[in-house]
Amino acid sequence: MGAWSHEPFGNDDANDWAYDLESVNDLSLVETALDQALEAEDYLEAPEASTAVAAVEVLAKLRGRGTQTDSYTKKIDEWVKSVNIQPGPELIKKAMRLLARVVSENSELKELWDEAGPDEWVASITALHKAISS
Repeated sequence: MGAWSHEPFGNDDANDWAYDLESVNDLSLVETALDQALEAEDYLEAPEASTAVAAVEVLAKLRGRGTQTDSYTKKIDEWVKSVNIQPGPELIKKAMRLLARVVSENSELKELWDEAGPDEWVASITALHKAISS
């Protein structure tokens, strides 16, 4: 899975995506990550899901409610301070739909975490949902 943690930036896909985020000063990459995951036909692949969960964490951080702060989020935290953007309500609704999709039956990420022991991952997604919806 390329994951070392249940947290949003605890995997290779999310961290690779974060490097691209540093090159923009708007929410275009965040919205693209959410759209790609939400537009997946029948089955949501783990890389797209992981990237989209990271995008939701970025939105939570922009609202001052991030769920992960460590060495993996340092570049994200710096980006958040530099752009000073507040996500609109439509983007927040999209983020909440994404989190529901990630924990659905047609999600590879959910399947992988079910095999690995889902408790911490489910708690992480729940905390992220609470952070984004508050």
